Amino acid sequence: MSDLFDDDEGNTPALSVSQLSGAVKRVVEGEFGRVRVRGEVGRVSRPASGHLYLDLKDDRAVLAAVVWKGVASKLAHQPEAGMEVIATGRLTTFPGQSRYQLVIESLAPAGVGALMAMLEQRKKALAAEGLFAAERKRPLPYLPEVIGVVTSPSGAVIRDILHRLRARFPRKVLVWPAVVQGEKCAEEVAAAVRGFNALTPGGALPRPDVLIVARGGGSLEDLWGFNEEAVVRAVAESEIPVITAVGHETDTTLVDYAADRRAPTPTAAAEIAVPVRAELLASLAGYESRRVSAMARRLEAGGQRLRDLARGLPRPDAILGERRQRLDGLSLRLPQALLGFVRQKQIRLSKAVLRPQMVAHQIVLKSQALAGLASKMALLSRQQVSTLRQRLEALERMHQSLGYRNTLKRGYAVVHGDGAVVTGVKAARGAKALELEFADGKLKLGGAKPRPRAKPADDQGSLF
Repeated sequence: MSDLFDDDEGNTPALSVSQLSGAVKRVVEGEFGRVRVRGEVGRVSRPASGHLYLDLKDDRAVLAAVVWKGVASKLAHQPEAGMEVIATGRLTTFPGQSRYQLVIESLAPAGVGALMAMLEQRKKALAAEGLFAAERKRPLPYLPEVIGVVTSPSGAVIRDILHRLRARFPRKVLVWPAVVQGEKCAEEVAAAVRGFNALTPGGALPRPDVLIVARGGGSLEDLWGFNEEAVVRAVAESEIPVITAVGHETDTTLVDYAADRRAPTPTAAAEIAVPVRAELLASLAGYESRRVSAMARRLEAGGQRLRDLARGLPRPDAILGERRQRLDGLSLRLPQALLGFVRQKQIRLSKAVLRPQMVAHQIVLKSQALAGLASKMALLSRQQVSTLRQRLEALERMHQSLGYRNTLKRGYAVVHGDGAVVTGVKAARGAKALELEFADGKLKLGGAKPRPRAKPADDQGSLF
C-alpha cells in the first residue's frame, strides 16, 4: 500500500480517479471500522427517501453523517438542530463528492442536559403555535357517562384508575391499549387519542366524554414518548377533553401543557374525572331537606297571609243583606211593571190595526193627484209640439228664401273652374276649364249643351 503513495515519479504507477478513491475508502474503513463521536447537531435534512442526513460539529470541525432509512425509523430520539448527541457508527467515504462521512448506526442524546435542552426548544416552538394557550382548554364534563383511558393494559396504572372510579362513582370505562415507553410510545398514544375522537356519538361503541392519558413514573428517557410532537398535537387537536397523568407528581411532559387538565398521578386523574357519589347523595339529601323546609315555611306564610286577608273582608251576611232587600223591592214592583208593559203593547197594536185604512186613504189621494199631473203633462206636451212645429216651418221658409237655388232662378249663374267656385277674373283666367251652373243645369264654355241638373234629395245648398 505504501507504493501507491511513493514520491518517486519513475516508480509510481498512474492510477485512475476511481482506483485512488477506492484505495482511500479501504484505508478509512480499515482504520475506523467503528467509532463513537460526540458533537452538536447542525444541519438536518430529511428527504422523501426516508434517509436522514445531518452534520455533527464542534467549535473547530464539521463531520457529515448519514442515517439510513431502516435505522432512522428506529431512533428513540430524532435529532434536531442544536442537540448534543453521541453517534455510533462506521466512517466511510463518498467518492461522488470526494468527502468522508459517518454512517450512524445508533444515536443518543449526550446526557440529560441534551434532552432538557431539546425539550425546552421543542416546548418554545409548540407554544409559539398556540398549542398550550389557555383559551384552547375545554371544560371537563361534571359527570361523564363514558371515560376513555389510554395506557398500558397490563400495568398498575389502569388498576389504580378503575379502583378509584369504583370507589368514587362507577362509570363505563373504555381502555385503548398503548405502549407507554420506548420507540412506539408516541405513535401508539397519538393513534389512541385520535381513535377515540373518531368514534361516532351514539354508535355501537360509545364515544367517551373525557379521556385520561396515563402512565407510571420513570426517568426522563422513559417518559420521552410523551414529549414527542405527534402526541402533543394529537392531544391539542382532540375534540374530547383530555386529562393527563404521566409520571410522578414532579414529572411534567409536553403533553401536560397541551391537555385540558393535568393530574399529578393516575389516581388523581380518576378523582378529577368523576365526583364522589356519596357526597352527591348527601348533597341531594341536604337539598331535599331544604326544599321540604322551604315549602313548609312558604305554605305556613301563605296560610297566615290568607287568614290576615280574610279578617279584613266584610261578612257574607253584610254583603248579601243589601242585595236581598233590593231583590224584594224589585219583586214587589214587577207585577205593576208587567201591567204597564202590556198596556203599551195593546196601544201599539191598536195603532197598527188602523194603519192599513190610513194607507188606503193616502193611496186614493195620491192617485187623484197623479191623474191631475198626467192631464197637465198631456196639455203641455201638445202645446210644446205645436210651438216647435211653428218654429220649424219658419226656419224652412227662411232656408228657402236664403238658399242660392232661388237666386239662380232669378237669372244668376255660378262659375266653376277646375272643380272650385270662381269668384274673380284672375281665378277665371288661371283655370284650365270653366263651367257655368244655372238653375236648370251646367254649361261648359265653348258651346257645349247645358246638362240638366238632378234635383237633390233636399233643397239645402250654399251660395258658395
